[in-house]
Amino acid sequence: MILRQLFDHETYTYTYLIADEKEREAIIIDPVKEQLSRDMKLIEELGLTLRYAIDTHVHADHITSAGDLREATGCKTGVGIGGEVACADMALKDGDEIKFGSHTLQVLATPGHTNSCLSFYAGNVVFSGDSLFIRGTGRTDFQQGDAGRLYDSISKKLYALPDETIVYPGHDYRGNTMSTIGEEKQFNPRMQQSREHFIEMMAALNLPDPKKIMEAVPANLACGQA
Repeated sequence: MILRQLFDHETYTYTYLIADEKEREAIIIDPVKEQLSRDMKLIEELGLTLRYAIDTHVHADHITSAGDLREATGCKTGVGIGGEVACADMALKDGDEIKFGSHTLQVLATPGHTNSCLSFYAGNVVFSGDSLFIRGTGRTDFQQGDAGRLYDSISKKLYALPDETIVYPGHDYRGNTMSTIGEEKQFNPRMQQSREHFIEMMAALNLPDPKKIMEAVPANLACGQA
């Protein structure tokens, strides 16, 4: 499987391009609008056909380029069913499968950061979106966030994957690029606590809103083309 990890410096967002080596069918995960030309160029250079542009959730910190990619390539777009993104071609839910060439991307519902967050699992790799970060987790203080649900999503769904599963997060703010499920079980400080203490800790974070939240959320409800 072809896998490329791409980074948007302004929002610390990771975008992932995965593809089947033989049939050259590709999926892009969490594409960023400002990086559209970069991503289109890479798809062309690698000789890929983009089949799907999917988002792990309705983002509050950046605008997706999923709609623009659909317009440019004819790919299908997808986001979690609870996100209520009417313009998306696919309302994805837990247990869904997305085929690209000989590979299958499995959809895992991992709510908590938002009520419709998804992670995507293929082979020995999981794209954990804003649910599980490297030595951290997503925040839970807006967009129907729920700390208890996030704790359950990580401990019961993501931590149920094999320890050797490679974790590729939706963001990183400290220069990390990847981890494993086994590493996060051992070293993730937020998940070392009880569920009750996790909920208390998340409630006390008192973080500022993402800078682009007022424009990003409505734009992403329109597939990034509002």
